Amino acid sequence: PLTTAECMPPALNDRALYIYTSGTTGLPKAAVVSHRRVLQWSLWFAGMMDVQAGDRMYDCLPMYHSIGGVVATGSVLARGASLVLRERFSAREFWQDVVRERCTLFQYIGELCRYLLSQPADPQETRHVLRLCCGNGLRAPVWERFCERFRIPQILEYYAATEGSFSLYNCEGRVGAVGRIPPFLAHRVRVALVRVDHESAAPLRNAAGRCERVAAGEAGEAIGEIGPIGDAATATTGVATTGDAASAEPGARFEGYADVQATRQKILRDVFAPGDRWYRSGDLLRQDPQGFFYFVERLGDTFRWKGENVSTSEVAAALSACPGVRDAAVYGVAVPNTEGRAGMAALVLEPSFDLGAFRAEVARALPEYARPLFLRLVPTLTLTGTFKLSKQQLVAEGYDPAMVSDPLYFDDRARGEFVRLDPTLHRRLQVGDVRL
Repeated sequence: PLTTAECMPPALNDRALYIYTSGTTGLPKAAVVSHRRVLQWSLWFAGMMDVQAGDRMYDCLPMYHSIGGVVATGSVLARGASLVLRERFSAREFWQDVVRERCTLFQYIGELCRYLLSQPADPQETRHVLRLCCGNGLRAPVWERFCERFRIPQILEYYAATEGSFSLYNCEGRVGAVGRIPPFLAHRVRVALVRVDHESAAPLRNAAGRCERVAAGEAGEAIGEIGPIGDAATATTGVATTGDAASAEPGARFEGYADVQATRQKILRDVFAPGDRWYRSGDLLRQDPQGFFYFVERLGDTFRWKGENVSTSEVAAALSACPGVRDAAVYGVAVPNTEGRAGMAALVLEPSFDLGAFRAEVARALPEYARPLFLRLVPTLTLTGTFKLSKQQLVAEGYDPAMVSDPLYFDDRARGEFVRLDPTLHRRLQVGDVRL
């Protein structure tokens, strides 16, 4: 047997795991996760969900993800409750599993709840004994329909990132909100929303070189103040540590990535005062007068067209509400001789879809600058392992018929209709021979 000197037990700040980010806007990065962080996640969620020994958690999420592999598992094991594991998510068999296994809790992420809503009615969907669902990514248009149809007593929505320095929790059940910071915790968790340049994705600075907070109700990038970088990250990232890392507030720790440069890019310095440091979330949030935060979208998902900022999530929600549209992904594409990026949408359609009616509905729902100029009709949309749309390949292929075998359409504003985008029309677009 190894002696204590030969096999030292891990310390709180020692590295426990590498968890890779989802890679929705770039390549996945290996986030450093210490034993302290694993314990915090497990115990925080055990407390917020009030886990009891008789609870049974349904977990059909990827085990390599922080929610499926740590939060959903650790929160119940910390209280002596049970974990029901399914190898992968199945919308068709979800309610059968939950009812059969007598689950009282389940974790969701991304679009999982919306996929359940899109399924045909199942007699089992209201025979469950669930008392709470916990997760992130449940948008307001889905929230109430999800609770009403499936008779869900309580939703615990939150905002967090594997590597983030702060988290937000919506314990009050405010529909659509990702959480707020109670006044009694404001001194421990300092979060701000700052103005950013949507083209460069860089925070805007004033004449004094400081960042500026957004006005009430305005979307801005969420940043969280960080203290000394934890020991688990220091050895890997090479970022200098000042002070006692162990004394940093729990919500103010940033353990970084395995890649030194990736860690440095996430730290914003001299934000409101010389020498301060803040973690960049890369997410746009807004805050209401009551202090609740609402997720808007990823910073890179906003693009500028005709002098206006276009929100891909807002456009996608409008398109998905049109008759005959099963799913939609919205993104910006470059058009030669124009400024900004034009809107493009990849659509998954029902057999009943009517292109003319769709155009009329979009014109009614969206201002002209936000309406997609290009359509791509696809059989399905690619998702990440965490149920988020993966748009990188769609953006790279754009609207070039030479690269895309799916049907392509262009919104000919002069003719007032969508027309097939063939190689001839594509060449005309490239030389500026078409009015946009």
